[in-house]
Amino acid sequence: MVVSALIAAAVAGCAVGPDFREPEAPKTNSYTSTVLPEETVTTPGRAGTAQRFMAGEDIPAQWWTLFHSEPLDRLIRQALADSPSLAAAQAKLRQAQENLRAEVGAVSPSVDARLSAQRQRFSPAAIGQSNAPSTDFNLYNASVGVNYTFDVAGGWRRELEAMRAQVDYQSFQLEGAHLALTANIVTTAISEASLRAQMQAFHEIEALQQNELDITETQFKLGGARRTDVLAQRAQLMQVRATLLPLEKELAQTRHLLAVLTGKLPNEADLPEFTLETLELPPQLPVSLPSALVRQRPDIRAAEALLHQASAQVGVATANLYPRITLSGSYGWEANSSANLFGPTTSIWNGGASLLQPLFHGGELTARRRAAIAAYDQATAQYRDTVLHAFQNVADALRALDVDARTLKAQTEADVVARDTLDLTHKEFLLGAANYLSLLNAQHQYQQARISLVQFQALRYADTAALFQALGGGWWNRPAPVDAAAPTQRKNDQ
Repeated sequence: MVVSALIAAAVAGCAVGPDFREPEAPKTNSYTSTVLPEETVTTPGRAGTAQRFMAGEDIPAQWWTLFHSEPLDRLIRQALADSPSLAAAQAKLRQAQENLRAEVGAVSPSVDARLSAQRQRFSPAAIGQSNAPSTDFNLYNASVGVNYTFDVAGGWRRELEAMRAQVDYQSFQLEGAHLALTANIVTTAISEASLRAQMQAFHEIEALQQNELDITETQFKLGGARRTDVLAQRAQLMQVRATLLPLEKELAQTRHLLAVLTGKLPNEADLPEFTLETLELPPQLPVSLPSALVRQRPDIRAAEALLHQASAQVGVATANLYPRITLSGSYGWEANSSANLFGPTTSIWNGGASLLQPLFHGGELTARRRAAIAAYDQATAQYRDTVLHAFQNVADALRALDVDARTLKAQTEADVVARDTLDLTHKEFLLGAANYLSLLNAQHQYQQARISLVQFQALRYADTAALFQALGGGWWNRPAPVDAAAPTQRKNDQ
């Protein structure tokens, strides 16, 4: 009765174990706890463009083109072609695909041809004729054998399901590598632009400090300043020059990183120079709906694939508790001379069936099923954790862009005030209405305000790139892969 029921289930295409269903998206309409403005504030000057949050708009596949930098586009194209990290992810996907094809072949009926030739000795003593002499003879065999085990409980189908999920996982790992590579290049280029802007600001401050030193030395020679004033101004100038050196080191290391990201050695890469002037701040920011994020983030889709794989493995472990029916047979020819091998009287055949029902394995099979269920519970928790961090990434980026714009506006105003204060203090110092300590304080405040302004300008670019990365980078808008066996599913196919 049990066997009949299992065979009926197999014919109907059923399989034991849970049927996987895509996890539901979080039921929320917002990424942040408080409402964001429709657009950020506007600030005069570089990186002061207002950015409008376009809720529900889709992200282009080549999201970095929104910065309108042809050198950046060219560099990313080169990286996508030459990056070893991307090549490794592609090879890993191909490996998973071929393993799936191999498994499909393994669960299909096997057909094997055999051809053998043997020299044997037969002893009549084996049949009770101990006095008869032994006989030597040749034995030739040619046959074809077929073997197939019915997937009664659906274990093999679940195994194939698990391997398809593994292919999906590697596919989304590839998408994640693609997104990480492009985002790293964009943020590294922005970092280079920021460093160059900071160095330019320090060079301007250095020229200003040198001019102050020249004036102070002239006043000292005329008796209008003390020796300590000259030394203090010279120390201020030396400090600015000393600050430039770490920036030069960081700039060199940043360009080395860009070279490696594009698949080149640091001494061989022909890299463009990035400045804030060569980048445009995107005025419109497409922001996916929260309900769509779980279908867009490669890390979430990869975690979902692992969850699917764990679900299928529960089915595999469950199927191992049920009977297995195996059919086998062969047909061929056997003779003791090669000339007569395919004669009319040399044909042989056999056929058979077997039923295997696990009875006692010391609790191994049930323990393995419980372990598979625990692995599924773990994958469920990891999926949920991935979703939570993904929503945090988007919320962080959105809030950062709003605060960045307001901070830049405040810093721009602080820079203007610091510059005006320095100009006024300088004039008062020349007229003797301000002491040298006031001038040094004004110089220090202007230096801090100027460098902070450059850093906050660059931060708006970096956080814009972070938003695109947090939203998934638009990979679903690229053309579908040419390889029809690749199981990567585009977002709009779900």
